[in-house]
Amino acid sequence: MRWNPHGLALLRAVVGAVGEGEPSVLLMAGDESGAAVLRVELARMRPRVEMTMGSEAGEVRGPAAVALVVLDAGAVIGAEGLGVVRGLRAAGTRIVFALDGIQAHREWREVWRADSELLEGEGGGGVEIVPVSGRLAAVGRAEGDGALLDRSGVGLLHARLVAAVGAGAVGDQGAIVRERVLADTRRRIEGELGRLLGGGDVAALREERARLLAVGDGGRGTAMAVVRNRVQLARVELLHEVGARIRAAHTGLRADIERLARGAHAEFPRHAHAAVEKLTLEMDRTIRSRMAELCRQVEESVAAEWHISFPTPPERAARAMAVPGPRCRGAEDHLVVALGASAGFGLGRLLVTPLALLQAFDYAIMPVSLLLGAAAAGWVVRARRHLAEGVHLQQWVADTLVDAKAQLEQRVATALVEAEERLTDEVLGSATARLVGTDLRVGELEARLRQAAQRRPALQAACERDLAALEFR
Repeated sequence: MRWNPHGLALLRAVVGAVGEGEPSVLLMAGDESGAAVLRVELARMRPRVEMTMGSEAGEVRGPAAVALVVLDAGAVIGAEGLGVVRGLRAAGTRIVFALDGIQAHREWREVWRADSELLEGEGGGGVEIVPVSGRLAAVGRAEGDGALLDRSGVGLLHARLVAAVGAGAVGDQGAIVRERVLADTRRRIEGELGRLLGGGDVAALREERARLLAVGDGGRGTAMAVVRNRVQLARVELLHEVGARIRAAHTGLRADIERLARGAHAEFPRHAHAAVEKLTLEMDRTIRSRMAELCRQVEESVAAEWHISFPTPPERAARAMAVPGPRCRGAEDHLVVALGASAGFGLGRLLVTPLALLQAFDYAIMPVSLLLGAAAAGWVVRARRHLAEGVHLQQWVADTLVDAKAQLEQRVATALVEAEERLTDEVLGSATARLVGTDLRVGELEARLRQAAQRRPALQAACERDLAALEFR
């Protein structure tokens, strides 16, 4: 009763069977494909019950004492089916009813009750309809699953057929059935005993506990290592980007200074300020984009169920740039004026030398020399001032970009620190929640393991007692 209920039903059927001769059952079914599977599974059982197929119209091909009427689990029996049952009862045939296809229809219990009421209404008294599934029996037999065979109901149906035709009441059939049932029952008990002795009943629990204990910190160490590594990688990439943009800006501004016209130096600081402000805004966008990418990488690396996110860092206004101070005129400027005047006077003297051959121009040689010298000296001074202003602006641009680079690096460092802080908080919070859940699950598993260890001796003793109870002749 505990280990093989359908085997027990078969034994009882063998003991209560009457009659002699070759057992034969008339099989009546509307769905021949389903009935064929059921017929094959019944034919594999011992004692063998021979079956003959009835005609489609319900007429019996030959006389039969027992008929197996297979009903469909998906539909209530119709008028044609009830007519077949009435004909069989009128012929004095003993009928065994089976409801096939229970594995494919969830509503089979409603169909079973409706069929029972209709058949009882035909004057059959108490009608037993055995729910069966030939396909479940085939799968259970192929996989060696005794529980699935029991669920299929084919064993119980076979027992009902044996009881109906008296297949096990003669000769050696009783001994054959008993040995088969006992062997099947013994195999089931020995399988359960081996599972208890080998720890198979708790192997899955131990494996799950070991897997949970292997990550004792809830994944916090791995997550923090991922956060640190990704943050460092983002820092290297952003600092490299800052350096590249600053070098490009420096090169462009120096080229702009060299192309400045005379007198345009005063307007250049505004142009440089606009370029640095544009560079700052572009780097802010780059930093925000890289922070979003950092968050996504951490989510993918840590765990799919951790959704780590934080607000976008606010835009920070760039600090105002210092205006370049006036260029200090030192001894070099005075020396350039003197050298320019001297060079101009000498050039003027050189130019008016041909006039000295004409006495009429003696009075004009000195003034012309002085004018030419003054013009040359003025040109040299202006050219030198233009070059000096350019050099002054280049030095100012270099100093300004150094300060801008320091500001951008500070922005990068600030954004990374905030990102690392938020990611750390999220990771630690998630890891703590996972750790609590892991501890609770480990405690539950250990309690179940203790209960299994406490029950194992009693279960083993019960299995051994049941095996000993089967050893009789």
